[in-house]
Amino acid sequence: MQVLLPPGWPRPKGYANGVTAKGRLVFVAGMVGWDANGVFHTDDLAGQIRQALQNIVDVLEEGDAKPEHIVRMTWYLTDKRAYVAAYPEIGKAFREIIGSFNAAMTAVEVSALIEDRAKVEIEVTAVVPD
Repeated sequence: MQVLLPPGWPRPKGYANGVTAKGRLVFVAGMVGWDANGVFHTDDLAGQIRQALQNIVDVLEEGDAKPEHIVRMTWYLTDKRAYVAAYPEIGKAFREIIGSFNAAMTAVEVSALIEDRAKVEIEVTAVVPD
């Protein structure tokens, strides 16, 4: 995987502007902050993000992929202000569970998610090198 950073552009904080990779693709559907049994243990945004990230890692493992193979993440959030306010906690969880910030990322505020208690849903594309 190679992070794409045009000459003269500053390195973005918490994501990459672009990524190129070659290998086997693994797609992870939108993961929310519930456990493997579909139970939410918190209504705290950072807590739900932590669980959603762990769910992503668990699904990646089933596809013989690792967090470092993630090339793209799309985050759907129900509250932009809560997301920004929780940056430190989210960053800590991300570093502990995913590791690096080299994925191309998009975050979008939405009015609601299909699961009523969900405050975040994250989908992922990973590329496992050949």
